[in-house]
Amino acid sequence: MILTPDNEYCVVLDACVLMPMPLCDTLLRAAEEPAFFRIAWSEQILNEVRRVLAGPKFGRTPEQAERRIKAMQGAFPEALFQIPTGMIEGVARIPDPDDRHVVALAVHARANTIVTNNIVHFPEAALSPHHLTAQTADDFLVHQYHLEPQVMLEKLDRQAAGIRKRRADVLQFLANSAPRFCELCAKRELRF
Repeated sequence: MILTPDNEYCVVLDACVLMPMPLCDTLLRAAEEPAFFRIAWSEQILNEVRRVLAGPKFGRTPEQAERRIKAMQGAFPEALFQIPTGMIEGVARIPDPDDRHVVALAVHARANTIVTNNIVHFPEAALSPHHLTAQTADDFLVHQYHLEPQVMLEKLDRQAAGIRKRRADVLQFLANSAPRFCELCAKRELRF
């Protein structure tokens, strides 16, 4: 599937999938032309990414975190959505009230799915009234792979070239975040 005005599949990328650089890079490259989907994020999501990247878990400086956010926004200026006032408070049945903004964004952006590795925070009962689903990054990338395997592999090759590595290296970096996706890509590589 190539993104056209007639088949715009919209995806909210939760902060947790935007923090690990290899996973973030793979997801963003999948949204580049030829695009499989369009991205939606909000200031709340970007602020969480910024805060956690500059925290002890990732250990980036505030300047490094800001540079990454600016690069993401520069590459996808159309991805930023402002959640209307009061919309967050209208989201119900989310186990963690701090995640209501993600669902509100998805509704506002007319997204189809939320890509998150915190699946338990987005139960089907809370999402189905909004015609939304939630998928792990691994499940989502597996689906993207099956849409157009060769295009996805080419995107991985460009990702590898961007860091002067091989596709196998990128798959190794992604192994913890997207093991099934990596296995699919590695099997395809062995056939050639």
